[in-house]
Amino acid sequence: MCRPHAPSLSLPYVEELRNILGPKELRERLYAEGVPRTTLSFYRYVRLTDAPRLRDALFREWTELGVYGRIYLATEGINAQLSIPAQRLDEFRKAIDARPEFADVPFKIAVEDDGMSFLKLTIKVRPKLVADGLADDAFDTADVGQHLDAESFNRLMDEGATVVDMRNNYEALIGHFDGALLPKSDTFRGAVEEMLDKLEDKKGEPVLLYCTGGIRCEKASAWFRHHGFTNVGQLHGGIIDYARQVRAKDLPSKYLGQNFVFDGRLAERITDDVVSKCMQCGTPNDRITNCQQSTCNILFVQCEACATKYADCCSPGCREIHLLPETVQRAWRKGRPSTSSKTKAISDPEGLRLRIREEEERLALSGTLHPELTKLTNEAM
Repeated sequence: MCRPHAPSLSLPYVEELRNILGPKELRERLYAEGVPRTTLSFYRYVRLTDAPRLRDALFREWTELGVYGRIYLATEGINAQLSIPAQRLDEFRKAIDARPEFADVPFKIAVEDDGMSFLKLTIKVRPKLVADGLADDAFDTADVGQHLDAESFNRLMDEGATVVDMRNNYEALIGHFDGALLPKSDTFRGAVEEMLDKLEDKKGEPVLLYCTGGIRCEKASAWFRHHGFTNVGQLHGGIIDYARQVRAKDLPSKYLGQNFVFDGRLAERITDDVVSKCMQCGTPNDRITNCQQSTCNILFVQCEACATKYADCCSPGCREIHLLPETVQRAWRKGRPSTSSKTKAISDPEGLRLRIREEEERLALSGTLHPELTKLTNEAM
């Protein structure tokens, strides 16, 4: 166990190998660094005999290297998304290679990087690397599809293979491969079952799977093969490495738009194509964001004009709360669950626009969408 330390910008971690600083302090620490960072990801399915002990060892080692990120360990391996000071990347590579279970694991370097992808280091031990809901003892997880590089993936697309997006609906919303089957589900397990059903009559035809960094396709391709698909390929390294290869080899990008990422950036641009629309006004746009009303926090696409109009919120109702003094906001949200804990993203833009029109009409008539605020505001004064 680490010895306890007083919180500071230079030494943020305390006992029990965890971070206890708040978001404001974490951002101040990151700004104070003043050094460029490299955002990267990697995964490996490998047998780990003592994941909790490894977790503590990695936390100590990576804290010394200045790593921030979100890392999951399980008996089946590691899934890591992180950032590190650019000048220490070589040290990190050597530290990874020094562990036999992770040696030579490919790094996927972020396409766009503002250095703000992560604010702290979090390493968790989980039952599985991906919450896929699949019973691993029911199929051969090692019987995966053929790993394909960018050039091979493009060629097979040109030859007419069916391309399948194995991400969630909100990820595919802002970018996807041209002509790909896109998921309606907002969970990986739901997307897997949805695509199996859609492709029932294509079990003998070439099917190409892709996801962000490749890890979900490892399981999905094995699950497809278990269900009788005989010609399954997967984009090795996912969209992230596809973008790198396309640029390095001057290949045409068949991926259009942005790549959704699970960190502070939310998205990185792959091409200038805009494949989605603002959910509030319907104009072409692919700026994805979270509603800034903290008990909502739902993901949606919002143009800059609507961001100004609705104060970075998804609706007039959320805007009204978000613009209140923080003391009133705290009183209002006490005991209220987050909307995004049940629904990650808005999936019905037309429904949202209808809601906005109705809320604006009610607001014009009554002056508020939350009558209970009058009492809370008076109590706070």
